[in-house]
Amino acid sequence: MRKRTPATAAKPAARQPTGEAPDRSPNPAAPVRIRRAAVSDIPQITELDERVTRIAKPDYWRDVFYRYGSRRQEERFFLVAEHDQGAPAAPLLGFIVGEVRAWEFGSEPCGWVFAFSVDPKARQQYIGERLFGAISEMFRAAGIRTMRTMVARDNQLHLAFFRSEGMMAGHYIQLEKELD
Repeated sequence: MRKRTPATAAKPAARQPTGEAPDRSPNPAAPVRIRRAAVSDIPQITELDERVTRIAKPDYWRDVFYRYGSRRQEERFFLVAEHDQGAPAAPLLGFIVGEVRAWEFGSEPCGWVFAFSVDPKARQQYIGERLFGAISEMFRAAGIRTMRTMVARDNQLHLAFFRSEGMMAGHYIQLEKELD
């Protein structure tokens, strides 16, 4: 039997997601706010992703926002972290995107995180932990008890982060085939 982690613990009393998740970071006094992404955030999200991945994907991020940031918000979550100093031009510190998925290959409904990034200059400031905690809370509020993600084997940064948040290998194995 698997050890229960915060991501798989029993859910608290049901409540509706408000769009702003509570701050569950180790240092809640730090001036950072987690909120739902807005269409005006797309240029900063695109720029942050390009700085981290070295690939510009503006069309992709516009599409992700349309699908996950503006529709079916009770089961789709596109969150950003920003300085909570009231400065409207302050850069975003990070983002996380996920959704409730159900019955893929027999899987019961689960929370699926498929995009996550923190500005390299803002790392080691609990930004990732805050984003992960916020989306975890939103999944719990949607009645979800398990979260999943997929990480490249050589991405030690993301592997270490997700493991530090209690995630571990699950019941499914990802398979792929190169198409010539």
